[in-house]
This record gives sequence, C-alpha cells and structure tokens, in this order.
Amino acid sequence: MKAIIVSDTHGHNANYGKILKMHNPDLVIHCGDIEGSENVFTQVTSCPIYMVKGNNDYFSDLPREVDVSFGGNKIWVTHGHNFYVSVGTEIIKEEARTRGAKIVCFGHTHRPIVEYGADVIAVNPGSLSYPRQEGRLPSYAIMEIDRFGELHVNIAYIK
Repeated sequence: MKAIIVSDTHGHNANYGKILKMHNPDLVIHCGDIEGSENVFTQVTSCPIYMVKGNNDYFSDLPREVDVSFGGNKIWVTHGHNFYVSVGTEIIKEEARTRGAKIVCFGHTHRPIVEYGADVIAVNPGSLSYPRQEGRLPSYAIMEIDRFGELHVNIAYIK
C-alpha cells in the first residue's frame, strides 16, 4: 500500500501531476494551502484523497483537520499553523497523542521532516511549489506499508 502526502501547493499544481504518474498511489493526503485547486486535485486523482484547509485557503469549505486510516494506522491531518509548527513539533505531536493518532501529517513551514518517535510519527512533506529548505527542491512524502505490514515514511524530491 502506498500513500502520497503533499502540502503547500498554493495553486501551482504541475508537480502534483508528475508525482501521481510516478507513484500511482492508493491514497493521497494534502495538508493544506491548496488555494482554490480542490477540484483539480479531485479530478486528476483516481484514489481516495483527503484535503484540509490551510491558513491561505480563505474561502475553502475544506475541514481544518481530518482523521484517516491507512493500513490500520490512525493518521491525523491538519495544516499545523494552529499548533506552532514553525517553532517545533512537540505541541502537534502531543495533540496527536491525545487524539490517539500514530501519525500526524501537517504542512505550513514548507520544510520537509519525518520524525519517528516512540509513539507518534510527525510528517511534514514540505512544499511541492515553494520549498524553503536548504537546496529548495520541491518535496513530498511517500508512506508505504511493506509486505511485512511495517510502515515506512520517506521524503522525496523533484529535481
């Protein structure tokens, strides 16, 4: 099973089409700041897609957060700006624990991270459109369940 996690596309969607063709995922998660492209994402995606509202999605009817199940793992998806992710991940990871989530997916910072903790995995896929990390390559996350039922999350880059 494979999921693609993206965030902070800000209405620029060309890279999304590229990664869909590369991976053919079973599930897509968008962590917000879609900026009016909700229909684009649902029209080009044949698998289930979960999207949340980001701080720049002013007129969106998307939910601020959503719970997703992936291979028996509970994933909590939010944009992250209400949980101070610009200064660290401790608050958002604590909130994920409170909600019983094994994985929290968020965006907002445009910087990719995967932090494996004892009880929560924090995943920020970065930005497909406006990356801010060193090297400034557009990024996304790939989450897979291997043939042994183990969960793996990795950051991938578009060069």
